[in-house]
Amino acid sequence: MQQQAFAAMVAWMRLERALEAYEAELRRRFGLTRLQVAVLTMLTERPMLPLAAIRKALVAHAATLGQSIDELRRKGLVIVRTDPDDRRARNVGLTEAGTALVAELPLAGPARLRTIEGEAQRLDRLAASLADAVPLFGLEAWEPGRKKGPPAA
Repeated sequence: MQQQAFAAMVAWMRLERALEAYEAELRRRFGLTRLQVAVLTMLTERPMLPLAAIRKALVAHAATLGQSIDELRRKGLVIVRTDPDDRRARNVGLTEAGTALVAELPLAGPARLRTIEGEAQRLDRLAASLADAVPLFGLEAWEPGRKKGPPAA
């Protein structure tokens, strides 16, 4: 096996294990998933966001995101309102409790990237590398938004 391939595999496994441990900590301490933290973090930047915009930004399945937001709503961390301009659309916003909770969350994972200053080139390289990971790992068939399903076994 090529040394570079092995090094890339080790780096990926380290990242995957760190993300798993981070999510376990979020569940244990706050009762949240990484998706829910991503939603809460996005909502700190704008008072209300359309549910469709959150789904698109997080590349989340509508049902999965809906369940996550429903749980955040039940916990009193977000509010969900009908869009006054489009009765079919929903807008999501943070409550005071949600804002307070976000301040307690560890600043880690993808949400941390929004806070990094002066690292534009590094972030560009990271984005390109992560985008490249999908085809390098042979995961195109499972990529979100893909019309065809995974290849038959």
